[in-house]
Amino acid sequence: MTKRTSAKYKIDRRMGENIWGRPKSPVNRREYGPGQHGQRRKGKLSDFGIQLRAKQKLKGYYGDLTEKQFRRIYAEAERVRGDTGENLIGLLESRLDAVVYRAKFVPTVFAARQFVNHGHVKVNGQRVNIPSYRVKEGDVIEVRDRSKQLAIVIEAAGLPERDVPDYLDVDHSKMVATFTRTPALSDVPYPVMMEPNLVVEFYAKN
Repeated sequence: MTKRTSAKYKIDRRMGENIWGRPKSPVNRREYGPGQHGQRRKGKLSDFGIQLRAKQKLKGYYGDLTEKQFRRIYAEAERVRGDTGENLIGLLESRLDAVVYRAKFVPTVFAARQFVNHGHVKVNGQRVNIPSYRVKEGDVIEVRDRSKQLAIVIEAAGLPERDVPDYLDVDHSKMVATFTRTPALSDVPYPVMMEPNLVVEFYAKN
């Protein structure tokens, strides 16, 4: 379904972390970066480098978003009242592709983007094929009837390495999920530490 396997693992190796918690990640075997210079000793990162790494990790986690896409989401998080870092996480988690991934309808966030693009998902009974579509609290997301028997869907529902978070109410027998509330950072089951506060600092200075 997804063509991004090599790129996905390259992101892991670039970050030096298994950011999706996948058992096949190459970081589980070697923690150095990709390419011929990947095994060079790493120097100590500057404050800018630490902030940039935090931004790249968050962008990568949600399917390697483009800078333009990510900057637009950040700008919206900044406009909304409250903590900008928390708002940023809430906006990222309410993307339709993120919800499809969290609900375990597909195995990876890259597959979720393609799954939505190909028209396999409905929101409140209407087919939606835009991965960045913003899901609202109370929205019902479901896999179309003709797509429920796809191998990728059956495989994903049985994946043991991640659980469905409690801000989604999911029925895998019907392949239906309800987005019950917008999560805070502490609600999101990231396999590695995400630091949206450093992303805020990055954009504040650059």
